[in-house]
Amino acid sequence: MNCPLIAAEISEATLAQLRKAAEAMLKHAYAPYSHFPVGAALLTGSWRIFQGCNIENAAYPSGLCAEAVALGQMIATLGPMPIRAAYIVCKGHSPAWPCGSCRQRLNEFASPTMWVYTATLAGSPQRMAFSDLLPNSFGAADLQGCGQ
Repeated sequence: MNCPLIAAEISEATLAQLRKAAEAMLKHAYAPYSHFPVGAALLTGSWRIFQGCNIENAAYPSGLCAEAVALGQMIATLGPMPIRAAYIVCKGHSPAWPCGSCRQRLNEFASPTMWVYTATLAGSPQRMAFSDLLPNSFGAADLQGCGQ
C-alpha cells in the first residue's frame, strides 16, 4: 500500500497523542495468562481520545480486549459517537490488529473514513482504512426494515 501514514484529516501531533494514549494503557493491562499487554486509544468525531487496556480472565471468553474497554469508556462518558481513528499498541514482536469481535464492535461506531493504526511499543506504526480491515461488514443499516 503506497499511501501516507497520516490520514489527511488527522494531524501528526494528534496521531502522536493517540499513540501516547495507547502506550500509557500498557502499564494498566491485566494480562497474567497471555503476558500480552495491549493498549488502545480511540479518537472520536469530536476529537476526544478514549483509552483502554486488555483485561484477561481465567475463563478466557470472559476477558475484554483493549478496544472494547476504550469503547466502553467512550459510551459511558459521551454516549455513542463516530470514531475517526483507533490506535492499538502492544509489547509483542509484531503489531496487533483488532480481533474479529473488536472489528465488529468498532464497526458500530466507525466513521466512513476511520483509520486503524497499530504498532509494537518500539516499532513504527502501520495503518489501514477500517473499511479495508472489515470489508463487507454487517451493521445497523443491514437491519433497517426488519421486524416490521
